[in-house]
Amino acid sequence: MDIQHRSFLPGQVWLDTDSNPIQAHGGGMLLQDGIYYWFGENKDGETYGNHRIDMIGVSCYSSRDLIRWKNEGLALAAVADDPTHDLHPGKVAERPKVVFNRTTKKYVMWLHIDSADYTGARAGVAVSDHATGPYEYLGSVSPNGMDSRDMTLFQDDDGRAYLIHSSNWNSVTIISNLDESYLSFTGKFSRHFDHGTKNTGRESPAVFKHEKRYYIITSGTTGWSPNAAEYAFTESIHGAWEVKGNPCIGEDAETTFLSQDTFVFPVAGKSGAFVCMADRWNKNDLRDSRYVWLPLRIQGKTLELKWFDSWDLTVFDELQPTALCPTN
Repeated sequence: MDIQHRSFLPGQVWLDTDSNPIQAHGGGMLLQDGIYYWFGENKDGETYGNHRIDMIGVSCYSSRDLIRWKNEGLALAAVADDPTHDLHPGKVAERPKVVFNRTTKKYVMWLHIDSADYTGARAGVAVSDHATGPYEYLGSVSPNGMDSRDMTLFQDDDGRAYLIHSSNWNSVTIISNLDESYLSFTGKFSRHFDHGTKNTGRESPAVFKHEKRYYIITSGTTGWSPNAAEYAFTESIHGAWEVKGNPCIGEDAETTFLSQDTFVFPVAGKSGAFVCMADRWNKNDLRDSRYVWLPLRIQGKTLELKWFDSWDLTVFDELQPTALCPTN
């Protein structure tokens, strides 16, 4: 077995089980019935100025070990024959995230929907009976009357779900409660990290929970160029968040290892083990944007993200109960 099928290789080209490059940028992860489902952007072309973007759709890949990924096809496809449709190839569909609603038994996808010039700023929603899709696109909204740019989904232990999105031209982060169906909003929301000035706040939110504490990792707003990540934590998701700083350690820490975070997920069967997903964007060739996944270490209220050229899930072994001090 070659090293690619034994280890994570951040920043290199990752191939699926058919030996094709994986196309799942700005992605998110869903674990359901022992299977990981990786959703992400599948698009082509350049992505700045007035250059053309070809949005193909939202890809889905599946895996049981996080290393070997089967291409499940497009979970949500572009709509090529209708220029007015949110999913037309010339428009923007980014950062898809999926959660499973245990009450309705539906898989719900939310994603950033925008015009080619990024002045639309809405949140789109789609639903399916199956994790891999196909997903039925239901349309886009302005959550609680506000614009919505980079976003993520978070599902709490009690089943409540939240859309967390950059708003007011990226100057503030909004946490909005989804209703019981996860398809609409309850009207409850809160504002956080409010910088008050256009494009001076935070984007690319990734939210997760560990031992009753919520964490968020974000990036600055420097377009498609990398910058320093920042994290914060809180005991209540709508409460005050304490900003702690950059979790990255070592060379290239000030550029998040030349990447931008997109999602954090727990590893099944490994207590306290989390993986931070990030993208090394190539604005001149989106299909060649690379994936940077790294193990996230949590020490009390502190997050640490270190670079590894190659790593596997054994890095988490020291966190497991058998390796803990007997007094714990």
